[in-house]
Amino acid sequence: MYHFVLPPFLPAVLSRVLRLVSARSSTPAPWPALLLSAALLGLPGCSLLPHRTAPADPDAPVAEAAGAPAFAVEVRAPGTVRDTLERHLELQRFRHLPDLHPSELQRLLGATDANARELLGTLGYFAPTITVELTETPESKAAPRTVVVTVEPGPQTRIASAAIDFTGPAEAPAPASDAQAPQSAPDRQQQASLRQQQRVQRDWSLQPGQPFTQSAWDSAKNDGLRQLQARRHPTARIANSRAEIDADTHEAKLSVTYDPGPAYRFGALRVQGNERYDPDGARRLARLPTGSVYDEAEMLDAQLRLASSGYYDAVFLTLDTEGTDPQAAPVVAHVREAPLQKLVFGPGFSTDSGARLSLEHIHNRLPGIGWRAVSKLSLDRKAKLASSEWTALPDNNGWRWFAGGQVQREDTGDYETNSGRLRSGRSKSTKTIDRSYFLQYDYANSQGPNAPPSGTAVSVNYGWTGRYFNSLTAPTRGHGIAVELGLGTTLRPERDPFVRTLVRWQTFIPAGRVQDDAGQGRNARIAVRTEAGAVLARDGAQVPVTQLFLTGGDTTVRGYGYRSIGARTDNGQLYGGRYLAVGSVEWQRPIIYQGAMTDWESTLFVDAGAVADHAGDLDPRVGVGAGVRWRSPVGPLQADLAYGVKTKEVRLHLRLGFSF
Repeated sequence: MYHFVLPPFLPAVLSRVLRLVSARSSTPAPWPALLLSAALLGLPGCSLLPHRTAPADPDAPVAEAAGAPAFAVEVRAPGTVRDTLERHLELQRFRHLPDLHPSELQRLLGATDANARELLGTLGYFAPTITVELTETPESKAAPRTVVVTVEPGPQTRIASAAIDFTGPAEAPAPASDAQAPQSAPDRQQQASLRQQQRVQRDWSLQPGQPFTQSAWDSAKNDGLRQLQARRHPTARIANSRAEIDADTHEAKLSVTYDPGPAYRFGALRVQGNERYDPDGARRLARLPTGSVYDEAEMLDAQLRLASSGYYDAVFLTLDTEGTDPQAAPVVAHVREAPLQKLVFGPGFSTDSGARLSLEHIHNRLPGIGWRAVSKLSLDRKAKLASSEWTALPDNNGWRWFAGGQVQREDTGDYETNSGRLRSGRSKSTKTIDRSYFLQYDYANSQGPNAPPSGTAVSVNYGWTGRYFNSLTAPTRGHGIAVELGLGTTLRPERDPFVRTLVRWQTFIPAGRVQDDAGQGRNARIAVRTEAGAVLARDGAQVPVTQLFLTGGDTTVRGYGYRSIGARTDNGQLYGGRYLAVGSVEWQRPIIYQGAMTDWESTLFVDAGAVADHAGDLDPRVGVGAGVRWRSPVGPLQADLAYGVKTKEVRLHLRLGFSF
C-alpha cells in the first residue's frame, strides 16, 4: 500500500482548474475526472521514483519527520571510510519516513550496495566486499529494526601514471641559426607559454604511488587549469580528461589535456558607471600595466587600488575576451561611484588609548583644484586631534601631490603637549614600494612642572617603504623594510640644524609545518621585528618633542603602557628621547583542535625597547608573554597577555589587522 498526503492547497487549485476546463471547452465531463485521477496518481508515483537519477546534495541536512524513526542504520567499516558512508548513504534519507512499508524498505536495501560502491569509488576503493543486513530490534528504544552495512573496502587504488598534455604546438620553435639574431615577439611568447605548461606538469599534485580519490583527481585538474588561467591564458579549459581504473591491480592511469587558448595581453582600461569622476583619473589610480602579459594578480591589484581610493563604493574588473584582439584585450572596470561628500562617525576602543570617538568628513573633489580632502576630529584618553589631508589624483607616472595639517593635544611622557604640523610634498605607491618626499613645519609646546621648552622646526623629509610579504593583510612569510630621513633646522630660540632618521624591519622565518589528522597543514613561523631611530643635533638644540621618540604599547613593547618608555630628566620625569631601539621575537604556531586545523594560532614572544638622550644610556625594558591569533577576513585579531619585567605588571594587549 502506498501512503501519501496531498498539500492542503492542491484540491482547491485542481477544482478551479477543472471548472475552467469545463466552462471554456467542449471537453466531455469524464475527461476532467480522468485528469484529476491522473494528477492524484502521479503524485505518489513521483515520490517513489528512484533517487539515483538526481542525487541530492550530500551535504544537505536530512529532513526528519515527527515520530520515531522507521529504522536505524549502523555502518561497520574502517575509520577511513566509515564517516563518508555514515554521512552520505542514500539509506539515511529515508530513516524517518513514517509508515515505511517492508517492501519499500527491501527496495532501498537492494540499492544500498550500489550506492555504497559508488561512494567508496570516490575514495579509491573499487573492489570492496559489502554486506547489507536487516535485523528486527523490537526491544530497542531507537528504532524497531536496524540496517547493518558491513564493509571491507579492500586495497585502495594508487596512481600508476599521470599524463598531462596540451593542445597546440608541442615544442618551442627552433632557435635561429645566427646566435646573435634577436627572437621575434611571437617566438618569445610561445616559449613563455611552453615554460608555463612545463610548470603545470612539474607542479601536478597527483604523483605515481599516491592514493587515488575523486576529490584529489578533481582538485589536481582544477589546480592545473587555474595555473593557466591565472596568467597569460584566461580562456584556458580542460579539453578532455580520463581516469582508467584497473580494479584487479588497484591502479589508476590518469590523463588530462588542457586547451590553453590564445595568450592575452592587457589592453586599455574602460570605465563603466562613471558619472562624477574623470575616467582618466580611474586609469591613473588603477595603474593597470597596459601592454603587459595578462596576470590575474595584476588585475586584482588594480581593482584593489580603485576600491581603496575612496572614489568608488564598488569596483569589479573583468577582461573582455569576446571578439577582441588577444594582444590588446580591454579591461572593463564596472564601478559604482562614492558620493561627492560623506560624513563618517566612528566609535572605537584600543588597549593603548582606551575608548575613542572620531568624526570624519570626506570631499572627493574640492572646488577649484579637484583634490580629495579627508578632514578628521578624534578624541581618546591620550590625545585630541584635528587634521585635514588633501591629495591630488596621480599623474601618468604615478606621483601625486599632497598637503595637510593637524593640531593635537597629547600625552608625551609625563607632560601634555600642544602641537601643530604642516606638510606638503609628493608621493608614489607601487605594488611593493611606497615613496614620498615633503617639506614639514613642526610646532610643539609642552605643559606641566619642569616641562621641556617649546620648539619649532622646518625639515625636508624622504620616506621609503618596501613590503615583500606574501599577504599585506595576514602575512606568513616575506619581509618589509622602511626608512625615514629628515634634514632640518630649529627656528627658535636659535637655529640649530638636526638630522632625524628612523629604520624599521620585519621578517617571518619558517619554523616547521603543522599538520592535522587529515593532512592539512600550515607553517609555524618566527616573526622578528626591529626598529631604530636617532635625532642628531647639538645638546642644547631645542628640537620639537614631536620629533623625538617614545615607545611602548600594543605594537611596540608589550607589557608596558602606550608611549611609556622614554628618556628621563634628573627629577625622574618621562619625556621623548633622541635615540630609540626596539626589538621583538615572536613564535607563531597554528592550533589543532580535535585533530582538525583551526583558524587560531598560539604565540610566545619577547619584546624589548629603550629610549635615551644618548646612545650609551639606552637601558632596555623587556616584556614577555603569550597570546592567540584568529585569522579573520580582515587580518589577524590578536590578544596578548604580557608581563613587564621592569614594572612587574601584567597587561592585556588587543589588536586587529597587520600593518607595516
